[in-house]
Amino acid sequence: MLPKISYRARRIIAVLLAVGAFCVYIFLNPNSYEYVALLDPAIQEPDEIALKPEQTKADSTKAKDVLESLAVQEKDHSQKYYRKLFYDSWGTDEHGCSMREVILQRDLKNTVLKGCKVQTGTLEDPYTGQVVSFKRGQGTSEDVQIDHVVALSNAWATGAYKLDADTRYELSQDPLNLLAVEGQANQDKSDAAADTWLPSNQAFRCQYVARQISIKYKYHLWVTPAEKSAMQKVLALCPDEATVGLDK
Repeated sequence: MLPKISYRARRIIAVLLAVGAFCVYIFLNPNSYEYVALLDPAIQEPDEIALKPEQTKADSTKAKDVLESLAVQEKDHSQKYYRKLFYDSWGTDEHGCSMREVILQRDLKNTVLKGCKVQTGTLEDPYTGQVVSFKRGQGTSEDVQIDHVVALSNAWATGAYKLDADTRYELSQDPLNLLAVEGQANQDKSDAAADTWLPSNQAFRCQYVARQISIKYKYHLWVTPAEKSAMQKVLALCPDEATVGLDK
């Protein structure tokens, strides 16, 4: 018969098991935020983010510096969002190819084309790190979707409602704001900002946040305090990450 274990002893065992599990997690995930926070207490709890009414000129093209130049405000939901306020359908390039096909051609490898349209190809999905085989057809085309890196509803509530119709359309069709990604990851993200969703592929998070910052800077959109805090946490791991498509 096993000896009885006291409540105090059971609590100590439970704590030791939890600590052991945490140590195993850190060993297997050395780049996790939890590990970085342990090494650098300064980023464990970010300072309160101050509001900033206007965007200023960035001093460099580093993402962390451009982030500091962005205006910081809460979302403005006073103007109702409709997707049609940006676009009704995909635009076309100078060859008459839709922007969906343009992005598929850019981001997929080993593509087979029929005119403008990608029939098959392979995507190294930036959001999940998985390799996705694309085949055009009913029930398969949606395996690869085109994501607006800064979701249009987020853009609308962070300043795009002030833009004229032509600029909003440009934002919706800008290759800077478009990525071919795995379909389910795109659905999981939906219209989330960086404070509520980041790619599960941690190796892409710095590039992802840097691209969002680039888009917001280009179109004079602001970030919310929570969004900025989340971006700062990511960029603490890659302080030299550059923005995308911005001239100094």
